[in-house]
Amino acid sequence: MIRIIIADDHSIVREGLKQIIADTPDMIIADEAENGHELISKIETGKYNVAVVDISMPDSHILDLLKHIRQIQPRLPVLILSMHPEDQYGVRVMKAGAAGYLTKESAPTDLITALRTVSAGKKYISATLAEKLIFALNNHNSKAPHETLSDREFQVFCMLAESKPAKEIAAELYLSEKTISTYRSRILSKMQLKNNSELIHYAVKNGLANA
Repeated sequence: MIRIIIADDHSIVREGLKQIIADTPDMIIADEAENGHELISKIETGKYNVAVVDISMPDSHILDLLKHIRQIQPRLPVLILSMHPEDQYGVRVMKAGAAGYLTKESAPTDLITALRTVSAGKKYISATLAEKLIFALNNHNSKAPHETLSDREFQVFCMLAESKPAKEIAAELYLSEKTISTYRSRILSKMQLKNNSELIHYAVKNGLANA
């Protein structure tokens, strides 16, 4: 039996996942969480074969969450569910330790296939994402501007793209406002952008943020 914990801040999404998996005899939703802190707490004490995690948790950036999960349960496969195109987020989360990446537009059969694949210790990615990963590994000089950012810079970039103020970003990442300001300047410089407005426009245009 494949024991699954699902983490999503929307109850309707969690209920939908439970309905899909309920029809699969060798799988069971063993637990659920509505935020990153709850997920970590349950992973520390529970026994699961797969964690299905929404890419946009309200209290935790996915890259930090993946790092924390690897520290406490290094063998637990994490399948990322995302509303973002896989070519924009997929490569980064797979490099950060995710076992699979699935968009929320995928068919229910794709979810079941992904769960079976990652629970068996394999990676689940689409053919398109596989090509993107290979390209990213072999072409270090042909990256899109946002792909040149470090993981921490990318976190700050995503939060700036959501129009979050520096004070809020600093609180969420447990950093000082001065440090966030430094990251912002570095991000704008690396991406050759002039201000936050251009950053937001870039993020929306490239499917990294909602309009």
